[in-house]
Amino acid sequence: MERTPGIPTPERLEQGPVACIECVQCIPCNPCEAACPQNAITVGAEITALPRLDGDRCNGCGICITRCPGLAIFRLHKHYTDTTALVSFPYEYVPLPEQGASVRCSSRDGAFVCDGVVNSVRTAPAFDHTAIVTVEIPKEYLMDVRGIQRKGGQ
Repeated sequence: MERTPGIPTPERLEQGPVACIECVQCIPCNPCEAACPQNAITVGAEITALPRLDGDRCNGCGICITRCPGLAIFRLHKHYTDTTALVSFPYEYVPLPEQGASVRCSSRDGAFVCDGVVNSVRTAPAFDHTAIVTVEIPKEYLMDVRGIQRKGGQ
């Protein structure tokens, strides 16, 4: 993926969980900015600007994930274990995957990347019917995994 102002730096990825904003749409949109309690996301006065991530302010809370109507925000945790990472993403399908389930992880375009395990599935009324699914994957796929394939490879 082309580097956008919402992608954390390699140095920030080393420090712990952090948001990753892969928005490439220059459209009027700023719910992520309003949602961030740390003020780590800035769209600014020009509402069609791409969101900027201040990695030093971001604590990886993930509140912004379900606020993005474009489903373009993820939470990355590079060093979950010595060999695995966590990727959290918005999920708007039913049924929800179950914690502990083995899943086929996919890229932004839906192509298979690697096998993973569902670490958690979070739902809340504040998420507006969007769940946050977190998968544990081999570390080398941190910047590639952005979802899971549903049953039947879709």
